[in-house]
Amino acid sequence: MEDKFKMTVEENIFVAKKLLVENIYHSARLEGCNVTFPQTQTILDGVNVGSVRLGDIQTILNLRDAWRFILDTIGSPLDLDYICKINGHVSRNESLSWGVLRTGDVRISGTNYVPDVPLRNVVVKEMEGILSAPTATSRAIKLFLWGCRSQLFWDGNKRTATLMANKLLIAEGKGILSIREGNLLEFNERLTRFYDTNDYSNIDRFLYDNCIGGMVVKRDQEVKR
Repeated sequence: MEDKFKMTVEENIFVAKKLLVENIYHSARLEGCNVTFPQTQTILDGVNVGSVRLGDIQTILNLRDAWRFILDTIGSPLDLDYICKINGHVSRNESLSWGVLRTGDVRISGTNYVPDVPLRNVVVKEMEGILSAPTATSRAIKLFLWGCRSQLFWDGNKRTATLMANKLLIAEGKGILSIREGNLLEFNERLTRFYDTNDYSNIDRFLYDNCIGGMVVKRDQEVKR
């Protein structure tokens, strides 16, 4: 897959910051949080929203902190220790433990697939293979899907996978990965099939066409899309 966008790191960070509330909202909806965009904006502005569950508020604030972390450390290596730190922000106070690899079995609703308990040496080797893909966009999409399917952590795996893919994309100026609400149904259907088959071709083009955004930069003018 060719890269869709060619920005500087500074330009990509600018786009990420402009779309921060939107990206947090979409990630929260991806995890099933029952919030609206205005409610998300209000929570991020530091105002209490009594109609939103405390757990959903925690998810939104954790996503804010995780995004701040990756934008503040965009030049750091994307390795397993870094990914654990992302999960430490994402799943804080939400799971059995956070920021460390899962040590027991989990099940994924809607599929017969049961992910292995992650072993550090195996995870590192698999990551090395994914990060050898030829373009940043192909690496980010495969890393995202692998992160979802591997279930490396007790909780927050889709959120963590989204953020680690975005860390990779932003660090190379290649855009933002965000699954918008209008694409959620088809994404979830394709993701369930991916869990069962481990067939990336069933879903990677869908993500490429529908879920990678950014800014087309012409050096005499800039056009957002």
